[in-house]
Amino acid sequence: MRGGLVILMLAAAPVAAQGPVFEDQTHTIPEHQYLGGWEHFVGGGVAALDCSGNGLPDLVLAGGEAPTHLWRNHGAMRFEPAPLPLTGVTGVYPLDIDGDGVLDLFVLRVGPNVVLRGLGDCRFEDATEALGIDPGDGWSTAFAAWWEDGADRPTLFVGNYVDRDDPDGPFFACDDNQILRPFGDGWESAPLSPGFCPLSALAARDARDRLTLRLSNDRHYYVRGGSEQMWDIAERRFLDSADGWPDLMLWGMGIASRDITGNGLADVYLTSMADQILQLADADGRYSLAPFSMGHTAHRPFTGDDGRPSTGWHAQWGDVNNNGLADLFVAKGNVDQMPDLAMYDPNNLLIQHPDGHFEEMAHKAGIADPARSRGAALVDLDGDGRLDLVVVNRRAPARVYRNATPQTGNWLAITLRQPQGNTHAVGARVHVQTSASRQWQELSVGGGHAGGQAGPLHFGLGMAEQARVVVDWPDGRQSQYRIDAVSRAITLQPDD
Repeated sequence: MRGGLVILMLAAAPVAAQGPVFEDQTHTIPEHQYLGGWEHFVGGGVAALDCSGNGLPDLVLAGGEAPTHLWRNHGAMRFEPAPLPLTGVTGVYPLDIDGDGVLDLFVLRVGPNVVLRGLGDCRFEDATEALGIDPGDGWSTAFAAWWEDGADRPTLFVGNYVDRDDPDGPFFACDDNQILRPFGDGWESAPLSPGFCPLSALAARDARDRLTLRLSNDRHYYVRGGSEQMWDIAERRFLDSADGWPDLMLWGMGIASRDITGNGLADVYLTSMADQILQLADADGRYSLAPFSMGHTAHRPFTGDDGRPSTGWHAQWGDVNNNGLADLFVAKGNVDQMPDLAMYDPNNLLIQHPDGHFEEMAHKAGIADPARSRGAALVDLDGDGRLDLVVVNRRAPARVYRNATPQTGNWLAITLRQPQGNTHAVGARVHVQTSASRQWQELSVGGGHAGGQAGPLHFGLGMAEQARVVVDWPDGRQSQYRIDAVSRAITLQPDD
C-alpha cells in the first residue's frame, strides 16, 4: 500500500520544492503570555473557531494566571482583542455543546471549569450551571468529546492532573478523570479511573477502527504503576495486552492523529519529555513504532549546541505546502528550569516527502522559536488556502506566522454541517481523491495540547484541479460530491 501511495504522490513533488516559508506577524497581534507558577507549567493552549461569522478563525488563548484573550480576526493578519475575563485557564476547546448551531467553549481551569455558551458575534456567556454541567474543582489539563449513537448532545471527557488536595502529593497523586454524559436536562458526572495525569486526550477511531479514547499521561507524576491508556468507548473499558495494547510509559504531553501511510488507518504522533514517538497503525489492529529512517524523530534540539533531550507539547499534522502530504509541527520548550532537559529547544516543522520520509525545515521556514512553547494551531488565518501558525509561549509572547510559501499546490477547505444535535458532524470522515492522491481526515474534538480547532478540514491537492469527496457521516450515511473548482472553501451537508 505504501508503494502505491508513493507512485500516486510523485506528481505533487514539484510543488513548493524549495521548502516552506513563514513570515513572523507577531507585531500585528496584542501581546499575550501564558503565566503562572507550578500549576501552569503545563497547559497554555489555543482554540481556533469562527465566532464572528466572517469565514476566518478567531483565536482564544489560555493565559494561566494572566487573563485569557480572545482575538477577533479581521483578515490580512489583523486581530482585535475582545473581552474574555477568565483567569486560571489551562486550555480551551470549541464545540457546539447545546446543539443550537453556534460554537461554544469548554474552558479547562485550575479550579472549576467553565462552559461558555456562544451567542454569536464572538459573544459568550457562562452557561455551566444552566446546562447542568459539573464544573469539578480539579486541575484540568485534557479534554475530548464525542457523540454516542443517537445522542443529541456530546459526551465530554475532562482529564485531571495532580490532586492538589492530596497531602502526600504531588508524586503518586494523580486525580480521577471525569466523564460527563447527557442525562435528562443536563449531564451526569462520573469518575474515570485510574487517572495517570493526562495532558492530552483524543476520541477517534483507533487501529481496530473502533471509537476509542486515547489518553497521553505524564509519567513524572504517576511515577510507577501507570501507563498510556486506551479506553474503548462502546465497551466502556480500558484496553490491555490482550487487545494488542501493551504498556507504554511516557512523559506524555500531546497527541496528533493522521493516516500517513495510506492504509486507511490513523497513525499517531505522541509528544513527551525526551521521546517524540510515531505509532503506525496496521491491519491487525495494533500499533508499531515507526523506524527512525522515516526522519520523524525530534528527541533533541535540531539546531544550536544544547544536546540535552527535548520536551514536546502540542503536535499537529497539516499540509503546509499543499502537495497532498501531511507535514508535522511540534511545539517544544522546557517545563520551566528542568536541568536534565534542553533549555534551547526550538519548535519543529517536519516536512513529508513523497517517499514517506520527513525532513526538518523549521529553521529554513523561519519558525524555529526557542521560547518555552506550549499550545499551537496550524490554521488558515487569512483565507488564502495556506496553513498559518499561532504558538502560545510560557513567560514569552505568543507568536503568529503567516504562511508565505511560494508555488504551493491547490487545496480544499471542507466544512461539514448537519441539522440539530451534532451540528458540526463530529466523528465524520472526509475522503478526498484526485488523479494524484487519496487522503482522508476524521473530524474530532481533542488531541494536541490544551486546545482545539472547530474550523474546516484542510486538504492540499498538489496540481490537481478536480476532486472527488466522500463523506462518511456520523450516523452511517455516505455522501459523494464531485468538485470541479478547487482552491476554495466549501460547506457540505448530508444528502436528503
